[in-house]
Amino acid sequence: MSVDTDKRPPTSRSPLNAANTITIARIMLIPVFVVLLVSDIPYGAFLAIAVFGIAAFTDKLDGYIARSRDQVTTLGQFLDPLADKLLISAALIALVGLGKLPAWVAMVIIAREFAVSALRVVGIDQGVSIPASPLGKAKTTSQIVCIIILMWPHGHLSWASWVEVPAVVVMVALTLISGVQYFIRARDNLHLPGGNR
Repeated sequence: MSVDTDKRPPTSRSPLNAANTITIARIMLIPVFVVLLVSDIPYGAFLAIAVFGIAAFTDKLDGYIARSRDQVTTLGQFLDPLADKLLISAALIALVGLGKLPAWVAMVIIAREFAVSALRVVGIDQGVSIPASPLGKAKTTSQIVCIIILMWPHGHLSWASWVEVPAVVVMVALTLISGVQYFIRARDNLHLPGGNR
């Protein structure tokens, strides 16, 4: 009698498991964050920073839950990086609208983020995982820190204006360098035109 070793508990196969529910909740926080940031309400910027921080740092939580409970799903592999890209993109676009960030910076970063997301979708389709590299993780951290600095009201943080330009430069540099690294790795691991496979 053969045994199907690929069988898992139903919760592992369910697309709406705990990890994916947290990811979906992160996506739902994005419009809340944007409204708080652009609206003229008392302490709106601080509330926006708080919501942004919760949405950004729960990224680690859903990933941990998915791995520890063996709940890694195709939906989760797609939604988790997508939630990150949507959050960062929404923040950058809002900051451009508020006049706190040059439009070209937002365009470069958003283009890179979704290009890498497309690579990951190709990887999932080919059964190849493209995990975040240390440089990619540093890029994400620099984006979160830079966005928080740009959102912070200068009247409550006197040195914020002095660190904005260096923070933006670091964010753009890490975003571009890590993006190039992903594409170089993809040529070696995915079936792409000009790749080694």
